[in-house]
Amino acid sequence: MIQCPANFPHEVFELAISQLIHHPEYNSTLILRSEIVSESATDFPPGIPTLDGFRAVRNIHRRLLPRRPGRDAGLEQHCTLYTAEPGDDDRPVLLVLTPIVEPAAPLPYYHPAVSYLAFRYIAAEVPLLRIEVVALPSTPTGLDSRLYRTCLALLDTLHRYGWGAVTNYKKRVHHDCIIPREAYQDLYLVMRERHKHLVNEWQEVTDPLKHVFEDIGIATFLMLLWKESYRSEREGSFSSEECQDLTVAPWKNWPRPPGGFLDLGCGNGLLTHILTAEGYEGHGIDVRARTSWSHYPEATRERLHTESMDPTELVDSDGLLRTHPYLHEGVFIIANHADELTPWTPVLATLFSASGYLSIPCCAWAFDESLNLGGDGSNASSYSRYRIWLATLSLHCGWQVECETLRIPSTRNWAIIGRNHAAGAQGEVENAKMRALEIIYRVQERGLFKARIPEGKVKDH
Repeated sequence: MIQCPANFPHEVFELAISQLIHHPEYNSTLILRSEIVSESATDFPPGIPTLDGFRAVRNIHRRLLPRRPGRDAGLEQHCTLYTAEPGDDDRPVLLVLTPIVEPAAPLPYYHPAVSYLAFRYIAAEVPLLRIEVVALPSTPTGLDSRLYRTCLALLDTLHRYGWGAVTNYKKRVHHDCIIPREAYQDLYLVMRERHKHLVNEWQEVTDPLKHVFEDIGIATFLMLLWKESYRSEREGSFSSEECQDLTVAPWKNWPRPPGGFLDLGCGNGLLTHILTAEGYEGHGIDVRARTSWSHYPEATRERLHTESMDPTELVDSDGLLRTHPYLHEGVFIIANHADELTPWTPVLATLFSASGYLSIPCCAWAFDESLNLGGDGSNASSYSRYRIWLATLSLHCGWQVECETLRIPSTRNWAIIGRNHAAGAQGEVENAKMRALEIIYRVQERGLFKARIPEGKVKDH
């Protein structure tokens, strides 16, 4: 079908095709991920091809999972690696993908219309990468065909993987540092089906696709984070527990924050609504009631409140905490694009003995004012420097800092999580509270912090 110069040595080919095997989702937005069913270097299934001049050295039986199970079917494949004959080197020079389907059964849309798809490394003075296929009958293979475009995209991907291995490419963004990808993706698919109707019921002028699926993603992450954070030792962890049937809503009995949650600056209230609808206790506050609020079910409306929070007023002149209806011991604080309350999140979590917090920063705010840090959008940008400052602030307030790049449709998807104290000794916890109080004292002395004025009729929400 198509070929190009390899620009990397034979030894790198195995690394490149390993990426193709284990991450098919990088090549198609319709594929969620692959799961390995079995792998063998000795037992080869009868359905894989026997090729003159090549010897099979490894077979990986994988299952492709679709991103939209209700629309696309899953598919199993044999991924067979071959080495050139003659020779005693088992390093592969050929990968053949063989879909496992019944005779005359249709292939899913995301799979090319082929019986076999091969990736070859051809050793020569200028090595070549080549893609070959055995197309299904009547399948167009011309330059304007879908099959040719697919092969071109696959060749481009394979070349980039090989070149990246040669140049020691390292990913700049790492996902799934706290919650395993598989657990997140499986629950997200279920949550998306349960709440996708909100797209058609959207009451705001903002983009419903972005906001609905973004908050579904955040809710999914929180549910799994809470499940892992508040479980007892006998309940097991993600690595040891048996897979649960998500269709029966097992999260109704999952561990959760002992003091519920507080969504600071909840905006349209969607995240609060999703969590409340799934059985989680909590509240959302914002300075302004949104149009959406009145369209949620009563159970959600009761949890949304118009309030302007001034952290400097939560401590009296004697240094004692004032009571707050939603800030209390054991609460989990959510600060999703909370603007001026973003830096206050770890401070409040420390002072009120919260069980943890999740902060997704957006605009750069200090305790007194917004910041203009400049930057060019690179890793040395203002956003990166702001994230580093927030992480340092969390450490200062006594929290063990964890970070995650969330799988949500937003460029501001970097989260700081605090769920454990940096030092467990009671004396250290008290020292952290004193440092948090000192922050409030300093801000009070400067007198520059101005809480936003509540808008709308408070009594209505």
